[in-house]
Amino acid sequence: MDLYQQLGLKRGASEDEIKTAYRSLAKQLHPDRNKDNPKAAERFGKVTSAYDILADKDKRARYDRGEIDEEGNPKSPFGGGYGGGHPFGGGGTAGGARRGPQGFDPGDIDPDLSDLFEGIFGGGGAQTRSRNSGGFGGFKRSSAPKGADISYRLSVPFVDAALQEPQRVKLGGGKTIDMKLPAGVETGTKIRLKGQGQEGPGGTGDAIVTITVKDHKFFERDGDNIRLDLPITLKEAVLGAKVKVPTVGGAVTMTIPKGSSSGTTLRLTGKGFTKKGGGRGNQLVRLMIEIPKGDKKLQDFVSGWDSSDNVRSGLGV
Repeated sequence: MDLYQQLGLKRGASEDEIKTAYRSLAKQLHPDRNKDNPKAAERFGKVTSAYDILADKDKRARYDRGEIDEEGNPKSPFGGGYGGGHPFGGGGTAGGARRGPQGFDPGDIDPDLSDLFEGIFGGGGAQTRSRNSGGFGGFKRSSAPKGADISYRLSVPFVDAALQEPQRVKLGGGKTIDMKLPAGVETGTKIRLKGQGQEGPGGTGDAIVTITVKDHKFFERDGDNIRLDLPITLKEAVLGAKVKVPTVGGAVTMTIPKGSSSGTTLRLTGKGFTKKGGGRGNQLVRLMIEIPKGDKKLQDFVSGWDSSDNVRSGLGV
């Protein structure tokens, strides 16, 4: 079945139809609800993989054009110029056109290139090198398939993502593991857990966890930085003050300069998200002066205070 059929849809389905179909199937097939039905767990993995491609506009367009297969792998490992799926054109070997490396994301290290060699030299199934085996280059065939990968989605609290706090993940069959978050984790980050997928004759597949970072009630992410609007009083703005400011690592004390205006942004160095290349971003604190309602003393003071400053002169008025 193609990816649309996996979700029970026809080609040309809208984004909303794809999302609705996936949610319905994922609810029915989730491993936690089908612990005694391994086929349901396998179907869950296929449905989630189909959704991951079709929900991505770029990947969906490439799939519709026939550039990638149902697993998201390029159909021609050498690009154009050879015709068909076989790098040397023609009808290929007995196994038909061969696909590129299977089952890895751009973030994987040392992808398995056995299928790529298979497409060049012919033969069926995955191949492993053996000094005593015959055939071109000393390759030995092994057709035992690896178990299917299982896809999961995990929502991570904002603060945990910023600090790379380990996350407890419940896998199919009730197994629970503590998973470390990578530096620079963000919504859409995929983490591959080797050997945590379906079992198969040729080995166990992997678990692929797609991360969603939850919104926070007052922190906002800006790349590796974190933004915060900080309410301050008129007195603190005029006279300056030392105030406590929340950060993802706990409250810190920050100095507000005298004569600060609303919109002034101060920086707390190293209080942002952990960066991919090491170190941490900053927290950017925007001051917001809060004027109390019904404060009689403040009203009396302001009514007797006359300022000649034209604060709107920069606007040409």
